[in-house]
Formats: sequence, C-alpha cells, structure tokens
Amino acid sequence: MGRHATGRRPQRPAAGVRPLRIWLSAAGVAFLAACAGVSTAPATAAPQVAADDAAADAPVADRRVVFPPSVQQGALVIGKVPAGSRVSHGGRDLRVTGYGTVAFGVARTEDGPVGVEVVRPDGSRETVSIAVTPRDWPIERVNGVPRGTVDPPPAIAARIAREQAAVSEARTRDEARTGFAQHFAWPVEGRISGRFGNQRIYNGTPGSAHSGMDIAASNGTPVRAPASGVVTFADDLYLTGGTVLLDHGHGVSSNFLHLSRMDVAVGDVVEQGQVIGAVGATGRATGPHLHWGMNWFDVRIDPLLVLERR
Repeated sequence: MGRHATGRRPQRPAAGVRPLRIWLSAAGVAFLAACAGVSTAPATAAPQVAADDAAADAPVADRRVVFPPSVQQGALVIGKVPAGSRVSHGGRDLRVTGYGTVAFGVARTEDGPVGVEVVRPDGSRETVSIAVTPRDWPIERVNGVPRGTVDPPPAIAARIAREQAAVSEARTRDEARTGFAQHFAWPVEGRISGRFGNQRIYNGTPGSAHSGMDIAASNGTPVRAPASGVVTFADDLYLTGGTVLLDHGHGVSSNFLHLSRMDVAVGDVVEQGQVIGAVGATGRATGPHLHWGMNWFDVRIDPLLVLERR
C-alpha cells in the first residue's frame, strides 16, 4: 500500500536538489518550433510574408538614358536606354537591342548639337542633346593613280555609277546583329597612310573627302574582320577593286577595298578575327594597302574613332 502497481516506490529528489522547471517566452517557443519544423504563425500570416518578400526581391527598372555629352565629327555614337524604349534620331527610328543599346553615326560635316528622342516603356520621354566637336580636315594629294579612274570616259562613268548604287543599296540593311557593340580590332597591322575625312586631290584634280582609313601593308597580307557580321557585298569594282562589305548590325557596316583576294561571299556570317581577304592594289590605288571604311547607313564614320572606343 502506498506503492505503485509495479511494487516500486516512486523516486524522490535527493536532498538539496530542486526539480528543474523551464519557462519559455513566446519568442523562445517560436524558435524551438522553427528548429523542429513546426509553424506557430497564424495560417493567414504566410501569404502576407510571401508577398512582402516578393516585393522586396522584384527588380527595379533601370530608367537611365546614357549618351556621351560630346562626340567628334565622324563618330559612331553608342548609348544606353531602358530596354523596350523607342528611340529616334534625325527623323529615323533607331533599332534597340534587348538590353537597351542603340547606335548612330555623326557625319564628317555635322556641326551639332545632335538630338536623340527617347520614349521609355512607361511612356515618359527624355530628349538628349549631344555636342559635336569639329575637326581639322587637311588636304591630301595623291599622285600617280591611273588617269582613267580620275577622269573616266562616259561608259566607265556609267559603270562606276551602277556599282556605287549597288554598294549604297547594301548599306540600307538594318538587322538585329550586335557586332557593332564589340570592341573593334584592326583588320591589318600597319602604318596609317591615309586618314578619314581629309580632302583628296588625285593627280591635281580635286576629289571627294577620303571615306575611310588607309593602312599600308604588303600585298597578300590577310585581312581579318574587325567585328562579327554578315557579308552583304563582295565584287570586283572599277574604282575600289576587290570590295567586301560586312554588316555589323543596326545600320553599322565596314567596307574593305583594293583587295587582291576575297575569301568570302554574300551571305557568309563571319566572326571577329576571321580572314575575309587579302591586301592588294586593285582599282584606284598607287600601291598595296587596305582601305577600311565604315558607315552608319549612308553616314560615313571614322574607323579610327571606333577603334579608340576600346
């Protein structure tokens, strides 16, 4: 009697030892429950927490419109706008990449400032004004070129006009390629023997301003694509000899003249650094060199300024 059913006496604390009692606050209970994987929050709290977390993690839209404050005559201008924006310059709508990059060219004769209109996806508008720095255009005298290329007879003049029209047509393309945004590389290594924009006098007869950059190199030197693109023109022309046009996207193109050999055909997609031909002296040339020109549609731009963007 006074014993448990097992016949054993209940254990009593030893003398001087008090039973351990643990008191937990609400926070402590919640902590232990979390460790055990048990939720102590009201059923209605989880959706609100999830909504707050989603709002905190949501990306903030980049509303910045970034263009250089000033550029030189003959520059390729590259800017950044919010993705999905509509952009226009000089009455032309500019193609915008998926990450918000746009490009356009500034002519050799542009006085500036030039304007860019941006309409963000939310409808807000911003107008950018870019100053244009004038350049000095020296006169270059080029002697010893074939007489027929300076003062061609009517039949040859008609051929030249047809060929130039075909080249101009190839420059009207506006594709989504992004080679224009790469860091351009020299197509050949050599001394600059003729600069973009300089007024030229051939055999004493004034000609148009030089449309590109001449690079002196040995005949047969491989010419490499300065940036990726697609070949839009490849033919042997009267004035420019072996001629290749490479479209880099967004209206930006390169032309390579006086080639002794063309290793690509229209429609070929080439990567930066790929050989597209070889240096020569075909067409109106006094010796082997590469004429490298660049355009934004019909606006001629300076390849040297594009290289300096690196």
